[in-house]
Amino acid sequence: MFGRSIPLFRLAGFQVGIDWSWLILAVLITWTLSSGVFPYYYPDLTLGVYWSMGAIAALGLFASIVLHELAHSLVARRYHVPIRGIILFIFGGVAEMEREPDRPGVEFRIAIAGPIASFLIGLACWLLARGAVSVGAGVAVVGVLAYLASINVIVAVFNLVPAFPLDGGRMLRAALWHWKGSLRWATRVASTIGGGFGILLIVLGVWRVVIGDFVGGMWWFLIGLFVRLAAQASYQHVVIREGLRGIPIRRIMTADPVAVPPGISVAQLIDDYVYRYHHKMLPVVEDGHLVGCVSMNDIKAVPRERWAATTISKIMQPCSAATAIAPDTDAMEALSVMSRTQNGRFLVVEGDRLVGVITLKDMLKFLSVKLDLEESEKVDLRFAGLGAQEDRLSPGLNRSGSS
Repeated sequence: MFGRSIPLFRLAGFQVGIDWSWLILAVLITWTLSSGVFPYYYPDLTLGVYWSMGAIAALGLFASIVLHELAHSLVARRYHVPIRGIILFIFGGVAEMEREPDRPGVEFRIAIAGPIASFLIGLACWLLARGAVSVGAGVAVVGVLAYLASINVIVAVFNLVPAFPLDGGRMLRAALWHWKGSLRWATRVASTIGGGFGILLIVLGVWRVVIGDFVGGMWWFLIGLFVRLAAQASYQHVVIREGLRGIPIRRIMTADPVAVPPGISVAQLIDDYVYRYHHKMLPVVEDGHLVGCVSMNDIKAVPRERWAATTISKIMQPCSAATAIAPDTDAMEALSVMSRTQNGRFLVVEGDRLVGVITLKDMLKFLSVKLDLEESEKVDLRFAGLGAQEDRLSPGLNRSGSS
């Protein structure tokens, strides 16, 4: 879903990080609160106090979103759904699940945990604000606590909208899944509602721009666009998962892959293999047995004048376990590994024998043909991020969560 995030700290065993886009949100929130919201509700304070209130409130919102996502993550861990980490980005936060829950009841519990946490945080901030007033605390303290109380309730209510991929949409999907027994059908219905809600937000944003609220309108427009695209992508992911589930890699892999013998020279390797096949790493096979791998880095370590006299056996390295996969591995599991490791090409190894190579392109071709034959609807793999992922993953051998 995201690019490389900035790791911040670990909380309850989960890595918390921020996407670069969150910095934009932090600045916007601080500026809006300091120059507009707090001066309107609490006049006659100094500029320094307003900016201090804005900065502290932004940090409080940061903590609130982290706790919202932590609630999702703790419940997911309780039901053995692995969480890759918690990431904050410009539209909020996400607990990145490595796979979807396998039962509707589990999905419902994971989804509802976030809004419950936000409601509880809002209640706690409201009680603290009441307590601050009773002990005569300053206006600045009461103002920040009142803001955090209200914003957490707003976050909870917004997330309860039954529009996928919001928490309410996930709860709706869980209920439909439980009713019909079909995750795909439930996702299609929830995603359709999510897409419609996204269009509503886009229209609202355009209307706000027309009446003069450019910043607010653009904000609603972007949120609506994100919700709509995320809803479409979420459905595509389910279609892809259903299409690849239960398919072993041996049915998709390229058998008899390009491999090099250990006795040829580096010069022969470059002329006959590297320039011809354009792979950045090649398996080295002798009598049908995988004996090593040779990469561009291994080649570069040899002076050019020694290429003709140096054999591959002298420079090859043991193949890393991260570059190999078993032929009976489920295709969906293999796709998850490719996404997690950013490696788009794996050796398929059985014992010490190389039986094939599997690439992301192979999987996409298989999926495209399978969906053409078996499905009545077209699936655009770009909505699931796989088209971009294919470009991003290395051609040599060498990341769905709750809103």
